[in-house]
Amino acid sequence: MLRPHPTNKEIKLGAKDMLVSKTDQRGIITYGNNKFVEVTGYKENELIGSPHNILRNPDMPKAVFYLMWESIKNGKNIMAVVKNMAKNGDHYWVTTDFDIQRDREGKIRNYIAYRHAAPKNVVKEIEPLYQKMLEIENAHGMDASIEYLEGYLEEKNMSYNQYIEDLAKPKGITGSLFETMKKMFA
Repeated sequence: MLRPHPTNKEIKLGAKDMLVSKTDQRGIITYGNNKFVEVTGYKENELIGSPHNILRNPDMPKAVFYLMWESIKNGKNIMAVVKNMAKNGDHYWVTTDFDIQRDREGKIRNYIAYRHAAPKNVVKEIEPLYQKMLEIENAHGMDASIEYLEGYLEEKNMSYNQYIEDLAKPKGITGSLFETMKKMFA
C-alpha cells in the first residue's frame, strides 16, 4: 500500500470521540472500532492485517514509538501523545493509553490502544519537542533522539510516561468518560 503524503490539514476530533484499535504482539491490526476506521479514512479490510505504522506521520520521531513499544512489550502501560496520519494525508493528534491483554499463562496476547483528542495546549507543548527530536534523529539517529529526550525529562525529574500523564491525562468528567469507554472495550 502506498504511503500518503502529508497535507498539513488537521482532522478535528470531538471531545467524546474514542478511537480504539487492537493489535497482535507484532503490531498488526486485528480490530478497529467504527470511529477509528472513520478517522483513519481506510476501509476496515485495509486496516485489518496491516501494521499499525500505516498511520505513522513522518513528523513523529521514531524514538517515541520505540519507547512505546519497549514499554508495552515489557507489559507496562504507557501514555503517549501521537500525531497520526489518515489515508488522505490529513493528520490528527491523539493521547493514547494502552491495555495489555494476556493469555491464561500470562503471556501477552495483544494490545488495545485507546485514543482521544489531544488538547490544544498539549499539542502546543509537545510539538516543538517532537520537532527537535526529529531533527536530531534525522542528523544523528534514533539513539541520539532518545538521549535528547532523556536529558529533557531529567530536567523535569520525570519519565516520559509521567510527563505525558501530567501533561495530557484527562481529568474531571472527560477523565471519567475516558475510563468508562476503556472498560466498555476491555
